[in-house]
Amino acid sequence: MNNSRLELVVRNGRLVTPEGVLRADLAVALGRIVKIAPKITDATEAVLDAKGSYVFPGIIDAHVHFNEPGRADWEGLATGSAALAAGGGTAFFDMPLNSEPPVLDAARLREKRALAEEKSCVDFALWGGLVPGNMDKLAGLRDAGAVGLKAFMCNSGIDSFPRVDAAALREGMKRAAKLGMLVAVHAEDDALAAKFTAEQKAKGRINARAWLDSRPVEVELAAIRTALELAGETGCALHIVHVSSPEGIALITEARAQRVDVTAETCPHYLLLNDKDVVRLGAPAKCAPPIRDEKRRISLWQELRAGEIQTVGSDHSPAPPEMKTSKDFFELWGGIGGCQHGFELMFSEVAATADKDLPLLAAVLARNVARRFRLGERKGLIAEGRDADFSLLAFGKEREISADELWTRHRISPYIGRRSRVRVTHTFVRGCAAWSEGRLASPAPKGQFLRPA
Repeated sequence: MNNSRLELVVRNGRLVTPEGVLRADLAVALGRIVKIAPKITDATEAVLDAKGSYVFPGIIDAHVHFNEPGRADWEGLATGSAALAAGGGTAFFDMPLNSEPPVLDAARLREKRALAEEKSCVDFALWGGLVPGNMDKLAGLRDAGAVGLKAFMCNSGIDSFPRVDAAALREGMKRAAKLGMLVAVHAEDDALAAKFTAEQKAKGRINARAWLDSRPVEVELAAIRTALELAGETGCALHIVHVSSPEGIALITEARAQRVDVTAETCPHYLLLNDKDVVRLGAPAKCAPPIRDEKRRISLWQELRAGEIQTVGSDHSPAPPEMKTSKDFFELWGGIGGCQHGFELMFSEVAATADKDLPLLAAVLARNVARRFRLGERKGLIAEGRDADFSLLAFGKEREISADELWTRHRISPYIGRRSRVRVTHTFVRGCAAWSEGRLASPAPKGQFLRPA
């Protein structure tokens, strides 16, 4: 190592790895971590004292909807990436729908890539879509660098992004397997969701509790079973996103034991909120699958600690306030605005057992994501040779989260008013500060496009 080239040394921190917490310094040069040692005294351009803080690997949020191009008024790449950086995120994977037109071919992916390279302050990858009409476009999406293919097994809410039935999903998985691409599915059974929705509306029920009753766990489990069967049949790598129930995790765990190549993602809101919170909070807490009861929330934490949940993503899916104000809960746009505070609140939940549980969170928020999506040579770990992506977590007195803290385009979040014992004080992307002491760095880093290896 050429000592004269050190750009940054982070001293006196507690470095979090999936194997445990290490008291050590780390050194950065040319955007990479080049040295980890108990004490680093080499000459450096800058020093950051992390005394009293945990140095956590950069969160890779594999599930966001930043809605650009076409619906930047819902969020946008600049505001979305800023909010993620404020929450400790150093990379995101943007979903193909909600932007308009959706990312269903290589041209649309290249268009979104150019915008993100211009506007994002963190690194990024892009999902391509899998819909009934774009089977011949999947190879082009792979060649353009798509991190995977996203399909909806129920109505997506976006007319230009239709759902796949079992036949279309089977065909898409066959093609994806040949192309070496992973398929992610929103697993809710469309027929069952329509049936239960009709039953609630026939009773004249349109409130939050009726919405929850229209999406029982059965709707999720039926779709998960179908997706698992098709993945086993086709040999396709499958990623089931936003699993909301321990029963769903159990199905996935059983399939993994039978050598189906499948991983499970859950989201902070399923770990932090319950159905009573949905009734209390209303529109900001509506999502699909819906947030479940308290017993299931606790059980999801148990599954997480048992290693049965592989990744956690925010499913950040905002919308303008006017789409969140109907008296009919069924008509409200369903989506949680949570990429800024969801992960922080997970850290706060384990404040009393941080040295034990932060390594687990380092696995599901960083290492496992990088491995599953073939970015592990650069991302996911605080380790020599990896990109210098990390955040500093300061544990202290409780504070109440306020709307004024939000860097998202719209200050709507189910976490406003919730109390947290953690602050993300700094976020670094490839050794460059993106977030520091309550504000975005200026100049902020320019996000780089991440392509699966």
